[in-house]
Amino acid sequence: MSTSTAAAPVVADERVASKGPVAKLLGRPEIGALVGAIALFVFFAVVAPVFLQPSSIATVLYGASTIGIMAVGVSLLMIGGEFDLSTGVAVISSALTASLFSWYFSTNMWVGVVLALAVSLAIGFVNGWILIKTKLPSFIVTLATFLMLTGLNLGLTRLIGGSVSSPSTSTMDGFASAKAVFASSVNLAGVDVNITVFIWIALVAVASWILLRTRVGNWIFAVGGDANAARAVGVPVVRTKIGLFMGVGFCGWILGMHNLFAFATVQSGEGIGNEFLYIIAAVIGGCLLTGGYGSAVGGAIGAFIFGMANKGIVYAEWNPDWFKFFLGLMLLLATIVNLVVKKRAEAK
Repeated sequence: MSTSTAAAPVVADERVASKGPVAKLLGRPEIGALVGAIALFVFFAVVAPVFLQPSSIATVLYGASTIGIMAVGVSLLMIGGEFDLSTGVAVISSALTASLFSWYFSTNMWVGVVLALAVSLAIGFVNGWILIKTKLPSFIVTLATFLMLTGLNLGLTRLIGGSVSSPSTSTMDGFASAKAVFASSVNLAGVDVNITVFIWIALVAVASWILLRTRVGNWIFAVGGDANAARAVGVPVVRTKIGLFMGVGFCGWILGMHNLFAFATVQSGEGIGNEFLYIIAAVIGGCLLTGGYGSAVGGAIGAFIFGMANKGIVYAEWNPDWFKFFLGLMLLLATIVNLVVKKRAEAK
């Protein structure tokens, strides 16, 4: 005699429940910045129709790229749980290194460019190494670096060149070829687009690939979330954090070379305050100051918002004195939106 038994009902395990597409979209760190960028673009398109001209868009993209290049490195560093207050003056330090060395020793500009890369990476390494060894907050370490670099930039420029600006290098060997790499323009459909825009896009693509497709990306999120827990499961915390600071140095080198070859000379007192613009771009893009959350794409959107606000106010013929207020308002609103969206996504 055979007996039949009813199949037991399958109960879904909430621990492996999958999120819907809307929840996944809202869970992206850059979604709040994207909404803000679209709204800002439409706003300036309405109040200043010249904003939509191809040449105007190219100008906006150029302004965004000069912030966005650094925002890439800063975003990754913030995801890793740290931030750098020396980035603004480090950009100028890189440019001054290439300029002063090549001028003083009468070498090809490319020698100065390579030396500047070594110096920029060394600054990042030292910041990371001191942070790890002393366990001081990155705020203190990089603030000290900021002050020292500010003094070195001014002191060495006066000592070597006799003034607060670096000597003009436009007639030196290698200047033209270096300018083609770091400060030239590409003509697209009759519009000149600065090469920094393409460098910026390439850096965002590489950084996004690292974060989302590599083991190093997992390490960055892990050390930003909880460094001690990450170390306990075998994540190389020391190498990861030092590497992130060196990544910031690399981005600073690129921007420093652009500044040098775009203008042929550099003011040693420049760069002060720019570090906040890079951090603002990353925060608007969804990076949390507490670490462990964010994206390179979000930092790029934050930089694009900066570019639109900076140039859009000019195209709308408003008083540019209001720009900083507008930027602060965008930072506050974007941060609130990012927090609300993140909490709702986590609740779904």
